[in-house]
Amino acid sequence: MYLPPAFEEKNPDVLREFVRVHPLGLLISLGSEGILANAIPFAVHEVGGTTVLRAHLAKGNAQWQTLEGQDVLAVFQGANSYVSPQWYPSKRDHGRVVPTWNYALVQMRGRARVIHDRTWLHELVSGLTDAHEKSVRNGSAWKTTDAPADFMESQVKGIVGLEIEVRSLTGKFKASQNRPAADRAGVVAGLTEQGNPDQLDMAALVKMADRAGR
Repeated sequence: MYLPPAFEEKNPDVLREFVRVHPLGLLISLGSEGILANAIPFAVHEVGGTTVLRAHLAKGNAQWQTLEGQDVLAVFQGANSYVSPQWYPSKRDHGRVVPTWNYALVQMRGRARVIHDRTWLHELVSGLTDAHEKSVRNGSAWKTTDAPADFMESQVKGIVGLEIEVRSLTGKFKASQNRPAADRAGVVAGLTEQGNPDQLDMAALVKMADRAGR
């Protein structure tokens, strides 16, 4: 990943929390017919000082068949937005500005392990469900035990587990850090005025990067 120093995030706690907030990752690996990529929700853990990603894939998804022992890449994306040069005060000063795109991205690389153990899979599915049901505001949180046991067992039979022991974590939070303070303030104002959720999230990220002096 192209990573200018101004945009690099090195704190592993920040990167793990980013994945918890944006758990749908793009799993990229090499298959018999070339590069494969599938969107999969991951759970991120810290085990003995090592970052570990856990997920599951449908048995009908051929990607899992070549994962064992392979070095793979998982990519997680957060807020992103187009940035118009008309938001920069420097446009009025000298005009030497161009459009860009701001975004937040985390990449994790590591060795994959495929897991068939039913107990492990049940625990993974229950943990993922419990974590994400917290975001559901209406009604009681759904649990895997709400479904008939034989039905859940049939569902688990149709999946395989995936665990990735992460060897490298890379974060790129491109949030106008390379612009003068006045331009960054202009970006925040412009994004806020547009008002869609991604733009508001990016405005918050620009503010956060500004406060951190990055």
